[in-house]
Amino acid sequence: MRVLLVEDDDGVADALLDSLGSHGHTPSRVRRGADALLAHRDAELVLLDLGLPDLDGLEVLRKLRAVTALPVIVLTARGDERSVVRGLRLGADDYLVKPVRLSELLARIDAVTRRAAQASRPAARTVVVGDVEVDLDARRVFAGGQEVELTPKEFAVLAVLAARAGTAVSRQQLMDEVWGDAYLAISRSLDVHLTQLRAKLRRPELLTTIRGFGYRLGA
Repeated sequence: MRVLLVEDDDGVADALLDSLGSHGHTPSRVRRGADALLAHRDAELVLLDLGLPDLDGLEVLRKLRAVTALPVIVLTARGDERSVVRGLRLGADDYLVKPVRLSELLARIDAVTRRAAQASRPAARTVVVGDVEVDLDARRVFAGGQEVELTPKEFAVLAVLAARAGTAVSRQQLMDEVWGDAYLAISRSLDVHLTQLRAKLRRPELLTTIRGFGYRLGA
């Protein structure tokens, strides 16, 4: 699997990259937390050190969890109870304290990815909310039986919301999935597309703004 290693220590990183590669994984490495926030979309799992030069690793974890459910294993020398509890509460799938045996790390990676695979259920390919029908495969939208013409970006925004109908979706997650990066996308562009969606669907009550967080499609 594609493993993103977020580690600033060259010696530790080189050893881990060699070990992961020799056991069939495809590892890549970044040194800084900001780089991890850009590179995570190409990975299937993140190994995250907490002592990074630019951002605290727990802050990186918090920002990752705002936009992705990607499995994250914290791998750090920080073994105090407070750090472990905070890491797990912020959404780490596992927490390992250095030095860690390679066999244990590989077993933890396997366990985390199995849990993630079991938890992920395929999204319904046609979503119906009220009298609005979103066909995710055909990329078609119907409201009251009439087809609604959307631009590719408008449909992309609606598709993210429809795949999680009834669930709150953060602005960061929307921007990350539609534009490719929550931290580079222009926030105003998202606002414009949401305004256009409401106007074209002509059912403003279906798309709820959750102040300070994001949006929800449906009740």
